[in-house]
Amino acid sequence: MNTTQYLFAGFGGQGILFSGKFLAYKGLTDGANVSWLPSYGPEMRGGTASCGVIISDEPVGSPIVSNPDVLIALNLPSLDRYEDSVVPGGMIFVDSTLIERKIKRTDVKVFYIPATKLAEENKFPTLTNMVVMGKVLQATNAFEDEESVKDALKKVISAKRSDMLEVNLNALRLGRDY
Repeated sequence: MNTTQYLFAGFGGQGILFSGKFLAYKGLTDGANVSWLPSYGPEMRGGTASCGVIISDEPVGSPIVSNPDVLIALNLPSLDRYEDSVVPGGMIFVDSTLIERKIKRTDVKVFYIPATKLAEENKFPTLTNMVVMGKVLQATNAFEDEESVKDALKKVISAKRSDMLEVNLNALRLGRDY
């Protein structure tokens, strides 16, 4: 059985839920079983936001991610809260523009991506989340087929915002190539 549990965490407004939804659709387009469980505080922007995504080749019994294989932390409070919950041998992705401290653990693989800085320099400041997602997909070998990435994006980007498809793809490529 091949199952990977992802936990996305950060402030509301950072695209945490969008990133998780995108990854879930990516799993679906690849033919996997998935779950996506969003969670956010009472404030839409600035409050806490997290979501768990499980991608498996078997049916997912519970959508709750307690011990993620992959943690994506876009702010320091999220890293402080979830770092210790990652399974040994797991991966932690950190937006190093906003989080200056280093990971304390030595039993996980860590990726420091200056995602906020990269997104701002490349004129898509609202897509920090997708820059990080590009690195997540690359590190987990899920970016090999760009068509399935594009298909997943088409599912999560509304028709009203279809002009954002290429911009999101560019943000993903930027993270992948970092």
